[in-house]
Amino acid sequence: MKYTKTAALLCALCLLGGVSQAADKKVDSVLPQRFSDAMTWNLQNRPQDITVTKVAVPVESASNSSAARNGQPSNHMPPVPPSGNGTMTPPPGGFNPPDHVTQGTAARNITENTAITDQVFGSTGDDENALRITGASVTLKDVSIDKQEGKSSSTEGGDFYGMNAALLATDGAQVTIEDSTVHSSAANGNGLFSYGKGTKVAAKNVTITTTSHNSGGIQTTGGGETDAENLTVATSGDSSAAIRSDRGGGTVRVKGGTFATSGHGSPAIYSTADIALEGAALKALHSEGAVIEGKNKIALKNCSLEGSMDDTRVMGQQTIKEENVHTVMLYQSMSGDAEQGESSFSMEGGSLTSHKGDVIYVTNTDCTIHLDNVKIKNEDKDGALLRVAGNSASRGWGKAGSNGGKAVFTADHQKLDGTIAADTISTLTMTLGQGSTWKGQAKILTNEKGSSNDTGIHLTLEKGAQWDLTGDSTVTTLNNKGKINTHGYKLTVLKK
Repeated sequence: MKYTKTAALLCALCLLGGVSQAADKKVDSVLPQRFSDAMTWNLQNRPQDITVTKVAVPVESASNSSAARNGQPSNHMPPVPPSGNGTMTPPPGGFNPPDHVTQGTAARNITENTAITDQVFGSTGDDENALRITGASVTLKDVSIDKQEGKSSSTEGGDFYGMNAALLATDGAQVTIEDSTVHSSAANGNGLFSYGKGTKVAAKNVTITTTSHNSGGIQTTGGGETDAENLTVATSGDSSAAIRSDRGGGTVRVKGGTFATSGHGSPAIYSTADIALEGAALKALHSEGAVIEGKNKIALKNCSLEGSMDDTRVMGQQTIKEENVHTVMLYQSMSGDAEQGESSFSMEGGSLTSHKGDVIYVTNTDCTIHLDNVKIKNEDKDGALLRVAGNSASRGWGKAGSNGGKAVFTADHQKLDGTIAADTISTLTMTLGQGSTWKGQAKILTNEKGSSNDTGIHLTLEKGAQWDLTGDSTVTTLNNKGKINTHGYKLTVLKK
C-alpha cells in the first residue's frame, strides 16, 4: 500500500535505519504490513506525537525489542494458567509484594496535558503498553490503540498494575477516550486499564476487543476509577472478564453498552471493586455472568445478565470438573486480592438468565443480596435459585467444614421460582417483601465436614408476600405475616 510522509516522519524513519525518499513523495511502505495503516494518522506537525520508534520495529525482532532496549536477555516466563475462580495462580516464587509496582515499558508514554485526535498507537513489545498516560490530563478522540503481541513476564504485573495492557492510565492520570477502538491480542494484555488512587479513565463510544488469556476489556485496580458509557466489549480468552478488577479494587460506573465473553473463567463482571451498571447487556458464553470476591460490590439497574458456566474446563495441563456451576457467585478466595468482609449483589429491574447450574451461589463469605422486580429465568431444572454452602477447599477457599456462607437475602416486588438451600455450616436470612411471590422448596443440606447450631434458614414473609411450596421444606425460624400455601407438602420449622 502507499502512504504520504511528512518531513517529521521522514526524520524519524531515518533515525531507524534510513529512508532517502523526499518528504511528501508517495512510496511503497517500508514498514511491516500490520502497521502500514498506523502511518496515515494526522501528525499535526508535532514530531513528539510520532510513535514510530515502536510501531516500525521489524516483525522478526518485535518480541525481543523490549529486552534489547533494556540491555537484558529475552527470558520471559509465560502467564501462569488461571485458577477456576477467575483469579491467577501465582508464578513460581510467589507474588510481588503489594508495594512493588511492575508496569513494564510503553511504546508511547504521555506525561503532559494534551488532546489527541485521529491517531494510531501500536505495540508488539514484551511487557509493553501501546499507550500509557502517566499523571497527565489527556483527551483521546477517534484513536486506535492496538496491542498486537508481546509476552508478559509477570502475570501479577499485568493483572494488578497494567503491564502489557493496550492503554494504561496511572499515577493520577485523567484520561478521556471517545469514539475510538482498542484491541489486544497479547496474553495478559488488558484493553483499558485504570491503576491507582486518583487515576480516572472515562470512556465513551469505545469498542474494545481482546483475544488472548488473562485479558479483560476494562480493568480497574489499586483504587483507580473507570467511567464507561456505551462501550462495546468482547473478550475471547480464558480468565478475561469483560469488566474486570483485581488487587486494590477501585470504582467502576457503567452506563449502557454491551459486554460479552466467550472464554472459560471469564464472567461478564469480575468484581474486587465497587461496580455499578445501568442499562447494560452482559453475557458470558462459558462462564459465570458475575462474580464478587471479598468485601466488594456489584449493583445492576435495568441490566440484562446472562451466564452459562461449563461444568469442566482446562486449567494448565489438566481438565478439571467444577465443584459448583452457577451464574452469580459471591465468595472469598483467600488469595489476598480482596479484603475479607461483606460483599453486596443487587439487581433492580432487568433480567437474570441462568443457562446452567444454580442461579446464585454463596460460599466462604458474608454477603447481602437484593432483588427488586427482576425477571429471572433458570433453564436448569436441577439448579437451585439460591445456594449458600461450604466448599471442599480444594482451591483454597477457606477450610472445609467451616467455609460456609452467610447471606442476607431480600426480595421486593419479586417473582421467585426454584429451590433455596443452605447447608449446615451456612446461614441464610431471607425476607420475602411485599408484593413478592416464591414458588419453591426450602432445604437445609447436610455438610459432611461440619455443622453448627448458629446456622440455618431464617425466613420472614412480609404482609402481602406469598410462598407456594413445591416440595417438603425445612426452615430454622419462620416469621410469617404473609401467606403460605403448602399444597399438601410438609413444612418443618426447627425453632418455634
